[in-house]
Amino acid sequence: MQGPKRPTINDIARESGFSKTAVSFAFNDPSRISEKTCQLIRETAERLGYIPDPMARNFSLRRHLSIGFLLPQVVQYSLQNPYTMQVIQGIGTVCETHGYTLTLIPPLHKSITEAVRNAAVDGLITMGMQVDMDIVSVMQTRLLPYVTIDGTPDERMPSVNIQDEQASYDLMNLVLSSGHTEIVVIALSNDAFAKEGEADSVPSKRMRGFNRALSERNLQLDEQNILVCECTLEDGKRMGKLILQRAHRPTCVVAMSDIVAIGCMLSFKEAFVQVPSEISVVGFDDIDEAACINPSLTTVSQPAKEKGRLAAEALFRILNKEELTSAHMEIPYTIIRRESLSDHQD
Repeated sequence: MQGPKRPTINDIARESGFSKTAVSFAFNDPSRISEKTCQLIRETAERLGYIPDPMARNFSLRRHLSIGFLLPQVVQYSLQNPYTMQVIQGIGTVCETHGYTLTLIPPLHKSITEAVRNAAVDGLITMGMQVDMDIVSVMQTRLLPYVTIDGTPDERMPSVNIQDEQASYDLMNLVLSSGHTEIVVIALSNDAFAKEGEADSVPSKRMRGFNRALSERNLQLDEQNILVCECTLEDGKRMGKLILQRAHRPTCVVAMSDIVAIGCMLSFKEAFVQVPSEISVVGFDDIDEAACINPSLTTVSQPAKEKGRLAAEALFRILNKEELTSAHMEIPYTIIRRESLSDHQD
């Protein structure tokens, strides 16, 4: 049994006395008709219960009216990372002001390239992308404008970044200046864009910064003191438990992500190991939770929402064929020392 028939443009034209072209303009390009005509047509549509077909409207406009955000990892990891969620908030606020939706695009069939090929969006924002990657050629073939966050600065690819290597160097210097030399680093696994060992990936940049600070004091990390995990609370807790199982524990854990650092701290708390009197912990990002956890987390503060906002505003300027003031936007970071890092005496 068929349900009630949906009203069409033909029905609105017949009821209102205006042409189908005028009805189409009322929904897709109101500037082409008078304000009074537009109002009468829309009132008729509302009375009939008409809702425009978004696909037909987008086809008429030759736009999807949606911006795509390529998730750096599969959904269950990406959406568990508060840093990524804050970036999404920044992008979303700009999309809202422009009347666009925001489409989250995870890897499709484990392929980020396949996801880009099939994305029904007008432009893309990515995280951690380099200019020589396969997905760049796909976006160029599709004539899709794009901006990257935490990617490689390049004149051919607009980007928003902080100086990840220098920030990591400064963070490790703070740890070393506090007297810590027995250190475990918790690195991040590469995201969906990066190739194994990619020199310009965020994890690689941060590790270079850590190593530079260590080498200046004639120190280096053994392989056993570099752990790698996904950027989630649960993986952070798992890392904390692994560290507690060691016969000789480090005096400080340096994590490349706040949410991982917080996971470690929760595992330490469950085992009645005191932070920072028995073991110090530092993170990276300054997510909202970093200041709320007890003890509060020492970290690198980078403005995730601002990164998202700047990337989205740059993308809309490209869509509107406006000139960018700079292809590469570098924003400042700060080191915030809180309670989770204590001075260590040998």
